[in-house]
Formats: sequence, C-alpha cells, structure tokens
Amino acid sequence: MFKRIRNVAIIALLALVTAAPATVFAKATASEPVARAPTRDQALAAQRVYGLLSDSRYHYKPRPLDDTLSSQIFDDYLKSLDSQKLFFTQSDIDAFAAYRTTLDDAIRNGELQPAFDMFNVYIQRVGQRVAFARSLLKQEFDFTREESYRFDREDAAWAKDDTELETIWRKYVKNDALRLQLANKKPSAIASTLDKRYANLSERVEQIKSEDVFQTFLDTYASAIEPHTNYMTPRTTENFNISMRLSLEGIGAVLQRQDDYVVIRSVVPGGPAGLSGKLSPGDRIAAVGQGKSGPMVDVVGWRIDITLVRQKVKLEEQTAKRSIIDIDNGPDKRRIGVITLPTFYLDFEARRRDEADYTSATRDVARLLGELKQEKVDGVVIDLRNNGGGSLTEAIELTGLFIDTGPVVQVREAAGRVSVEADNDSGVAWSGPLAVLVNRASASASEIFAAAIQDYGRGLIIGEPTFGKGTVQNLVDLDRWPPSEKPRFGQVKLTVAQFFRIDGGTTQLKGVVPDIAFPVSLDASEYGESTYENALPWTHIAPAAHHLLGNFSPLLSQLATRHEQRASKDLEFAWWASDVAEYRKQRERKEISLNIAERRAERDELDAKRKQREAERKAAGLDTPSLAKADDGLQADERDIATQVAEEKAREERPDALVKESAAILADAINLLNTDSTLAAAVHPTITPGLWAD
Repeated sequence: MFKRIRNVAIIALLALVTAAPATVFAKATASEPVARAPTRDQALAAQRVYGLLSDSRYHYKPRPLDDTLSSQIFDDYLKSLDSQKLFFTQSDIDAFAAYRTTLDDAIRNGELQPAFDMFNVYIQRVGQRVAFARSLLKQEFDFTREESYRFDREDAAWAKDDTELETIWRKYVKNDALRLQLANKKPSAIASTLDKRYANLSERVEQIKSEDVFQTFLDTYASAIEPHTNYMTPRTTENFNISMRLSLEGIGAVLQRQDDYVVIRSVVPGGPAGLSGKLSPGDRIAAVGQGKSGPMVDVVGWRIDITLVRQKVKLEEQTAKRSIIDIDNGPDKRRIGVITLPTFYLDFEARRRDEADYTSATRDVARLLGELKQEKVDGVVIDLRNNGGGSLTEAIELTGLFIDTGPVVQVREAAGRVSVEADNDSGVAWSGPLAVLVNRASASASEIFAAAIQDYGRGLIIGEPTFGKGTVQNLVDLDRWPPSEKPRFGQVKLTVAQFFRIDGGTTQLKGVVPDIAFPVSLDASEYGESTYENALPWTHIAPAAHHLLGNFSPLLSQLATRHEQRASKDLEFAWWASDVAEYRKQRERKEISLNIAERRAERDELDAKRKQREAERKAAGLDTPSLAKADDGLQADERDIATQVAEEKAREERPDALVKESAAILADAINLLNTDSTLAAAVHPTITPGLWAD
C-alpha cells in the first residue's frame, strides 16, 4: 500500500544492514558530485576534535596523534569501508600506502581530502564489483562442483588483483543463488531477486553523503585512541539524544528502506500515526506534502532520515516493563516479578529543567516495583540482558531502590582523583528477594548496578559474564567554542574516567561474573571489551567502606544443583542451550560448501531437528509452537515487512526459558532460606533468620 503524507515528520529509527559500510544512507542530488569532498566546517571540526583528544586535561588516557596512531587509523578506516575485503584489491591498498603515516597531519591541519580520496575509490570499486556480480546472473551455476565460499573474510588477505577478487565474487553470487535455489525459487526469480539486491547495494553506497564519510573517518580516529571515545555529527548526536530521552519529534513510526521505498515497519502507540489509524506496517510512503496545500514531494529512493513538521512521541517500546511468573515447586509456590530494563535512559535536559514528569529508568522501575508489591510477589528479577548501559546517574539511583544508603561505584579521573558515588536517599523501594539476570551484552551502567548488588550481597547475579566495559564517558559539544546558532561541528563522546566496584576491583575486561552461570553464548574472545586491542587494562583500587547485607556463598552450591537438575528436564532451556552450542560451533566456521548435495543434506538435518522439537513440544503439552523456519535465501529488506513484524511480536510474546529459570532459581533461594534457619543466618547474618521478604 502506498501512502502520501502531509504535515508530518518522518524519522528513521531502523537502518538497513547490507554489505556496505555501517552508515546511514542519503539520497544523492543533482548538485552533489559523485566524488565526495570535505567541507570547511568539517575541517574545523577535525581540528577541534584533535585539540580535545590530545589534551590530557580531558581524555582519561590520551594518545599522541603521531605516525603510529596514523597507521592504526589507516587500517581501521579501511576496515570500516571494506571489512570483508570484497571491494579493494592489494593494488588499491598499495596506492593508499602514502596515507598510512600522513593521516595524523591531515587531521591536525584539517586537510581531510586523503580520507575522501580513499572513499571515492571505494565507491568506484563498489560500482565495478556490483556490475560484475550482475553480469554473472546471465549464466547458470554448476552446483555439483566441489568448492566452497569463504564468507568470513575479515582476517583474509586482500585479493592481489581484479582476477582474484572476481573469483571471490563469483562464489559470493553463487552462494546467494544456491540459498534461493534451496528455498525452491525458480531460476528467473533467483536472477531477478539478486539483480535487484546488487543494484540496491550500489545505489545505496552512491547515496552516501560527505557528512557520512566525515563521520566514519573522524570516528575512526576517536575510537583508535580508546574503544568508547567517539565522534558524532549533529545528526548522529540527535539520534543519540533520542535514544537517551526515549522521545522524538515525529509521526511516531519506525521506518525501513525496501527497494526504492520508505516503508512503515511499525507504529509507535500514542503517536500521531497510531492515533490517526491511517498507517500500518508494510505501507509504502510515496510522497510527503509541505503544509495542507503545499505540493507533494516524491520521496521514492530517498534516505529514511526525512524530517518535516513534528510532534513529540514517546518511545514506549524501550521503557522498563514488568511481568509475573508463577513458580510451582510442589508445596512451595512462588510469584516472581520480572522487570525488563532495555537501557538506563534519562532525559537530561528535562531533568535539568526540573520538569515534573521527566523520563527516567529509575522512576519507571520504582513505579513497577510498587505495582509488583500490590500484586504480592515473593521476589523480583531485574532483567538486564542486552542492556548496553546509559546514564551513570540512573545506575546509581536504580541501585538506591534496593539498598538504604551507601556507596555504589567509585570513579577515578585522569589525574588519579577517586570519588565515591553513593545513594544518599534513605529507604528502599524493594527490600525483598532479588536477582539480576545478565548476559555478555550487559554493559557499562548494567555492570555498575549488577556489581553493586553483588558486592553488597543484596541479590543473586544470574546468567553470563558481562561485557567488561569499565569506563565513563562525557559528551562534549564542539559548538560551545564559540556558541553556534545551529549545530555545525557535532559532539565527542569522551572517555574521562574509569569506574571501580565498591570492593575495589573494576569490571573493565573481566565484567561481572554471575553467581549462578548459564551456558556462555559468546565468550571474551568473541565479544566484549577484551576484543578491543586498545582497551584499558584491568586494575584495582582500595575498596569503599560499605556494609554487607548478605553473603550468598553458602547457598550457591544447592542453587546450582537444583538449577542443573531442573534445566536438564526443561525442554525450552535445553533447546536454548543446544542452540547456543550449535551457534558457537557455526561461528568457528569460515567457509561454506557450494555443493548443492552437501547443502541440501545440512538443510535436511536442520529440518529434521525442527520436526523432532515440534513432536517433543506436542508430547509435552507445550502450546507455544516453534518459530524456527528454513532459510528462505532472502535479506530482511526483501521480505514482507508486515509478516516480519508479526513474527517478531510473536517471538517477543513467547515464554522466555532464561527468565523462567532465573525466577525458579530465586524461588529456590527463598524456599531454602525460609526453611533452613542455619543457612539463612549464614547468608543474611544481619537479618532475622527465616526472613528474606519485603
């Protein structure tokens, strides 16, 4: 369905993932040449960023912008453009060699043309490789040959010349075609789908603006100093602010690029689009009007960051939410509340203005805890899986909902001064049984909260070791020197300090190690702070004086035994553990066969596994069918969006085996402590034995 919209703002919140650089795509205009070039403002911004990052008064661990750092920037910039080595050849890299030790001078002097020269070659190479890929679609592939395609080329050498790279692309295209053939697509449909896919890739790369090139290059410089130091253009800054305050000015619709169209992916409840009832997932936007009587502007082929007349919309999907799980362990039945927190959000500006209803993760969690108390739950699980952090203030104040008063985290600045950030507000929102569920993607503020709960002995930590990010960042507005009427230079997210646990250790590199461990989906060598070569090292300082609330050590062996016994009988948990093991096995693969018989055998094995699970699910009386499907050979932007959204919603509404097991572990702890006074006295020596309740 096509939509023509007037008097609205369209804000893109979902970027399309392709083989192109991880950037936001723009529509090329007739006035913008194919070759990108830096602007005067970008040159000035680069010099301001250099002045900031090279000054030890600002950055926690500054690095001099010299030939050594220039070489690293050179390699990282190439990786950001062509991480899988599909477009450049070694000849291109050799031609760029003069830039390896001169990018430091380019940044320092605001002479950014070398970075743009490299990009301009890249965009030419994309056009050439795509043209070659499309030409291959005119022939038939021999899928009976014994050959393989290396799909993970990050650590591979650059192809020495065009001939070698064309061999790689032939296998790339052959693999795409084989996937579609295994999905029972006809030859004509395969050729049509892939031709459009490759054409779209080339078009989207051609639409990249000079602003995007500059963003990528300067951010490469910033992150080469330290992984969490970043440069953001004015547009990127606004997107970051949206993610923190969970509100934006727009129509309240999440958009996705599909072919040449901007398509509605989902509608935000309570926004103008939702209230109008006129937009639905899958609708295509063909034109946008300026005012009630202004002309309709054709937006086919445009980027998805179009911005017109606005209205404030709250992004409710990212706020804290609650649920209740009933745990039936025979005679001991427990109601466990679960609060899922996707991020530590805070509307800084609204709080600074002292607005009564400013958005805050802590405020929302406090409200939900009150509701769970009304529901008379026996315990609470805080789910921080995939929570990458956010506001340090929120991490401290959220901890304060579960402890009376006391230190939460220690912060050491570049000069060595250590300050203790504490919860000084007496009283708690929840004093009963508590557990925190984490995984490898729980980072930063999530780790501060989980570490404090663990160090106080306030609750159980369950799941996987966390990310290992132990640094603090501040935003520095480059338009403050001198103030600008409108944003020109962007902002720098600057690492200014390192945080330490109240026990004196740091989560840097090591993360927070859970008390009760689940199978590790990603280990430290695959994902996390330890994968950054320039990450700060682990260290420790003196502990902060604090009063222990408990010690779960005497309880953990019994909890682990009960968990293992239960998990071995829980089909959903066992399937998840099996899938994790299979995923880790597949991650170790670098290549895939291009022989149709071998690939069909692999597909049949997966189909058999799915059918077996369906039979087991039916025999066990589970009323939640599997959502696993055979590979259809398509990319996300080639599938029906409305169907995708429906499947994602169904997946979100399915019972979560890890949350359920975390609730069961907490229920075990409650039951053990309420029936064994000796154990309770050992775990909570300051609390009357038999009591661990609100």
